[in-house]
Amino acid sequence: MAYTYKVVEVREKMIGGKMSGEKLEKLLNEHGAQGWQLKSITAADIKGRIGPGGVEGLLVTFEQNG
Repeated sequence: MAYTYKVVEVREKMIGGKMSGEKLEKLLNEHGAQGWQLKSITAADIKGRIGPGGVEGLLVTFEQNG
C-alpha cells in the first residue's frame, strides 16, 4: 500500500495572530475533510523568506493512502 505525505509549515503570521488550540484544530479538520490523517506535529525554527534567522513554528505532517 502506498502513502502520500504532506508537510504544512505553520507560523503565527500564517494563521492570523497567536497560535491557539482552536486555530490548530481548524487546520487539522480542514485537512481531515480532504482525506489527510495527522501523522505528527513537530516544533521547529522555520526559516523566514526574507532575511536570516528562523521563526518559531510547527511542522504538521499528514499522510494519506494512495
